[in-house]
Amino acid sequence: MLDRTKDISATAQAWLDEFERTFGNPEQTALERLFVAECFWRDVLALSWNLQTTAGRDAVTQALTALAPKAAPSNFKIAPNRAAPRWVMRAGTSTVEAIFNFETALGRGSGIVRLVPDAADGDRLEAWTLLTALDELKGFEEQLGTTRPRGQAYSRDFRGPNWLDLRKASRDYSDRDPAVLVVGGGQAGLAIAARLKQLKVDTLIVDRGTRIGDNWRKRYHALTLHNQVQVNHLPYMPFPPNWPTYIPKDKLANWFEAYVEAMELNFWTGTEFESGAYDDAEGRWTVTLRRGDGSRRTMHPRHVVMATGVSGIANMPDIPSLGNFKGTLLHSSRYEDGESWQGKRAIVIGTGNSGHDIAQDLHSSGADVTLVQRSPTLVTNIEPSAQLAYAAYNEGTLEDNDLIAASMPTPLARKTHVMLTEQSKELDKELLEGLRRVGFKLDFGEAGTGWQFKYLTRGGGYYFNVGCSNLIVEGAITLRQFSDIEGFVADGAQLKDGTRIAADLIVLSTGYKPQEYLVRKLFGDGIADRVGPVWGFGDGLELRNMYARTKQPGLWFIAGSLAQCRINSKYLGLQIKAIEEGILEREVGSA
Repeated sequence: MLDRTKDISATAQAWLDEFERTFGNPEQTALERLFVAECFWRDVLALSWNLQTTAGRDAVTQALTALAPKAAPSNFKIAPNRAAPRWVMRAGTSTVEAIFNFETALGRGSGIVRLVPDAADGDRLEAWTLLTALDELKGFEEQLGTTRPRGQAYSRDFRGPNWLDLRKASRDYSDRDPAVLVVGGGQAGLAIAARLKQLKVDTLIVDRGTRIGDNWRKRYHALTLHNQVQVNHLPYMPFPPNWPTYIPKDKLANWFEAYVEAMELNFWTGTEFESGAYDDAEGRWTVTLRRGDGSRRTMHPRHVVMATGVSGIANMPDIPSLGNFKGTLLHSSRYEDGESWQGKRAIVIGTGNSGHDIAQDLHSSGADVTLVQRSPTLVTNIEPSAQLAYAAYNEGTLEDNDLIAASMPTPLARKTHVMLTEQSKELDKELLEGLRRVGFKLDFGEAGTGWQFKYLTRGGGYYFNVGCSNLIVEGAITLRQFSDIEGFVADGAQLKDGTRIAADLIVLSTGYKPQEYLVRKLFGDGIADRVGPVWGFGDGLELRNMYARTKQPGLWFIAGSLAQCRINSKYLGLQIKAIEEGILEREVGSA
């Protein structure tokens, strides 16, 4: 049937039927026949209880054969009410893409199979990529829609505590500790807390900001998000349809406050996480929190989720002569507004998004600005080039697009972004040529993989042009190379050619240290060494120590864009719930 029917849905379902039948066939060749040689299988918890990508037909079929007996996957069906199977172009390849549902012994899941014709076998369709992702645990389904709570417990008992009384008691933690402590109240912390709330796992968010949303609100005055609104929703509660395409940072911060209230999340502001130690025998942490009034609270959560962002501590580079400067010196994380620098002179060191935006903000406020480049930087216009990666989100449902995003194995995502980068270079040709003329050093990511993989490997190193590059080309903002600086003096920077850049302000837009530095500070060398690097790929095909169990039981990491946090919080939440219910072992590598 796979090579005879012209009905795409029937073809995809026939492949799924054959795929399911092979699990009962001891002959591995029956499974091998369903996959192309250079195939990929990404499993997100469904069969392996890990986030893992397997490449190559032999490895894929061996892994499926090993994992299927215990997971017992079954009932593979084309998903109703989702995008119908269709021909699409992915990573330069024309393929049939089909979304399906299935079950395992423990849960229900969804996935995507991409089928391509085998010209050597009469164009019989074989799997090029396969995603199997866990959506819910049987017996622990989220109470949503028609299964939502009725609220009778507090709306019909006139003598008992009402809803507000219960909310206050839940937030106060006066008589209990949370099962999960989330450190950081940005999009990562809110997303995982919302997921855990729906799974009935007692969760507290702590953040040192004095107000929910301060992690965005306290950033520089002119900041807006650089990707578009349709990509950036939080779980369960999408942004209103009349919101601007690019969300201003204060608008987003205020939404975070509303989100916490609407989703009934427990959140302590003005609270610093000072330290944590893990008791292996007890399977819980001892953590110290410092409240805004100076008091301390010791808690014993079973899980700590670090939701402090891709990077932790501000990177202050060791520039020996910088101490000579007598003006104002700021890291970009402490920069707020350019208005107070009107008529003054400023040097901004660093040419990522923050460096460019701060330089433009200072220029717009009437400052004389010099932007100093330390290393080659990827530059792409915010429209349309920077948005090419999100084109799928302009059509279809958010649920489908999130699953499509989760389904792309890293090697094919790299290939896709090489293609998008080449397209961007052509679209931005005039701008890039202008930058080269004035001496700006450009790069396009490792092996031409573009800005997305710069973000996934190092958390920065690129700029979405919203006008600063044009100001540099025009000479309205002066460009200098860091290698041209002899050293810093009391009133600015001394160049090697004998000239001087006078400055009242120097802003270091020099990024942040990797998150493992923060782990070492908060948890000590032993845990930091056990966990290892956080973020980036290393030698693997999944982000290191993100959204999954780590080598330190009870320590989890979530970070990234709103979209990444929305997608992956679901899977992180399911793992924590499974551990809480005794379904999953807390040790990494155990199932």
